[in-house]
Amino acid sequence: MTSSYTGGCACGSIRYEINAEPLIGVECHCTDCRRESGNGHASHLVFPRSAARIEGVAGHWDMTADSGNVKTRAFCSTCGTPVYMTFSANPAAFSVRAGTLDDPSRYTPSVRTYTSRALDWDRIDTSLPSFEEMPPR
Repeated sequence: MTSSYTGGCACGSIRYEINAEPLIGVECHCTDCRRESGNGHASHLVFPRSAARIEGVAGHWDMTADSGNVKTRAFCSTCGTPVYMTFSANPAAFSVRAGTLDDPSRYTPSVRTYTSRALDWDRIDTSLPSFEEMPPR
């Protein structure tokens, strides 16, 4: 392992450090991940739960997956950022949102799930105008 994975919410109230390499990188297109992310998919890195250390107090809510298993989603009660998730069916796993990493370039997806539910607009369309930064007004 090169270095720990660190990250947290937008306002800094919740921070995490994970001293392990990810088990998997997931692009999930399920309805629950789309709704919770406010996007066409959610990007997750899954780690061994025993390697994760969390600072701050997260709000939590449970949702039942298609499989019937409960996923507990944790978010910052101050800024609302979805930060991590745990699973009743696999208590040894700890999933963080790739966008919450201090260095999100370390995220590499290795699988896409629920692709039958992927939205047509959730892809990079190279024919659209593209700006490296927001254009001046």
